Amino acid sequence: MKATNSPDCLVAVASKDAVACEFGDGIALLDLNSNCYYSLNKVGAIVWNEIQAPARFDAVVSAVMDVFDVDSKKCSAEIKVLLDSLADAGLATLNHARTG
Repeated sequence: MKATNSPDCLVAVASKDAVACEFGDGIALLDLNSNCYYSLNKVGAIVWNEIQAPARFDAVVSAVMDVFDVDSKKCSAEIKVLLDSLADAGLATLNHARTG
């Protein structure tokens, strides 16, 4: 599912069809379905590690902000772009969190 305009209610989870390994300062991903490789920098590696189990968007942003000194709005916007990109590539699934 593609992310909506309101990321706060999103839950992201990595695809089980992607394999990751450390690569330099980040990680390399292999999509087992397409045999395509992807690389993620340090921030992307934190995000990837956070979404190995279903993770709320705000928790992913917090994990990045715990490591990097960055404005919360900028961090949220960039994490949303990354999660959308991962979802578009089939490397992650984004769903709306259930409330209530």
